[in-house]
Amino acid sequence: MFSDFGNKLCGESGILKLMEDLGKPLPDGVKSYALGGGNPAQIPEVERLYRAEMERIMKDGRVFEDLIGRYDGPQGRISFIEAVAEYLSKTYGWKIGPENIAVTNGSQSACFYLFNLLSGTFTSPEGKKQKRTVLFPLVPEYIGYADQCIEPDTFVSIKAGFEEYSNHTFKYFADIPRLEDYLSKHPEVAAMCVSRPTNPTGNVLTNAEIEKMSLLAHEYGIPLIIDNAYGLPWPRIIFNDEAKPVWNPDIILSMSLSKIGLPSLRTGIIVAKKEIVAALSNLNSIIALASGSVGQAVAENLIKNGTLVKAADEYVMPFYHEKNLKAQNCIHKYFAGENYSIHKGEGSIFLWLLLKDLKISTKELYVRLKKRGVVVVPGEYFFFGEGSSGHPHYDKCLRLNYARPDEELDGGLKILSEVYKDSLLGR
Repeated sequence: MFSDFGNKLCGESGILKLMEDLGKPLPDGVKSYALGGGNPAQIPEVERLYRAEMERIMKDGRVFEDLIGRYDGPQGRISFIEAVAEYLSKTYGWKIGPENIAVTNGSQSACFYLFNLLSGTFTSPEGKKQKRTVLFPLVPEYIGYADQCIEPDTFVSIKAGFEEYSNHTFKYFADIPRLEDYLSKHPEVAAMCVSRPTNPTGNVLTNAEIEKMSLLAHEYGIPLIIDNAYGLPWPRIIFNDEAKPVWNPDIILSMSLSKIGLPSLRTGIIVAKKEIVAALSNLNSIIALASGSVGQAVAENLIKNGTLVKAADEYVMPFYHEKNLKAQNCIHKYFAGENYSIHKGEGSIFLWLLLKDLKISTKELYVRLKKRGVVVVPGEYFFFGEGSSGHPHYDKCLRLNYARPDEELDGGLKILSEVYKDSLLGR
């Protein structure tokens, strides 16, 4: 019935399951513990900022009517682009201007554009065809990437190394020697991609890891895509002071307004060389005509005057850091005596729970948990791309969204521990 393209994008996928769980209610009588999807918390101090901006827009002559009644250009809202470029260049010394900024309908759309722009079948002027790929330097990685390439077999990946600690925690790291070796033997790699902080694990790649990847990108003449949806300067869901924002012409930096409280307004921001920005603008004009304007309008003045970053520092980061610690304490309480480990809580809105003795797949555990009202995301979906198979954590991990009310978080984790212990007993 459908084309190959249709079958690929309409078939079963991890991101489809995740988004269905966000909007699909559980059966009557089953209390919900929504620890699965990526909805950010609603933080009152941040919500008040957006309400005030919207009220200002509503009172300012015909600003509201023009906002909803006119298209912006395919690159984005000019005044918003200028505000973003000015803030980033002045704050970090990046040599960028408006020509280095593109706006898309969310960073998810931006990644779809980028992956298919940079990988797949290339035809040389002489007519020779070559398949080029996107390399993920460490998996597990974000579930939403896995099915985005139109052509099959265009994602390759390298399994993350990990270090275990004595307090039931561990941390992933990039296997840089293996990455260097792979790039030296595979000239078909057209781009690398990482998320920082990493969804699903909360891992924050070190400055040294990012610097080395950037140097490799320059050496091989390919871009390094950094998905910064949870990072600096906003929403700043990073819990250490060591990580530094980074951009240079070898990097395509993807940012978003979603995790700082505007997920439904779908505002993605790309910082890149002007050639990439021009290509994204062309794609956007064909696929979407233009990006939505409301998120840009609401955030513009807050970025220009520094209020958005101040809110990220004073409200967003402390809120999530406290929630992260509470969630870890709940897991330590309910899993005491079990063979488990949590990825070191460095950022994002997720915990990555490793259940070392799990005797069923996490997809099966997900089904059992949902019957009790607890929605999580199975870990298998985050291992994708040729090269990801065989990781010891492949079917032993769950992604948990800890940005839920305390009572819901505690109750859901308690049920999770009960269902897990029942599975060990064969029940």
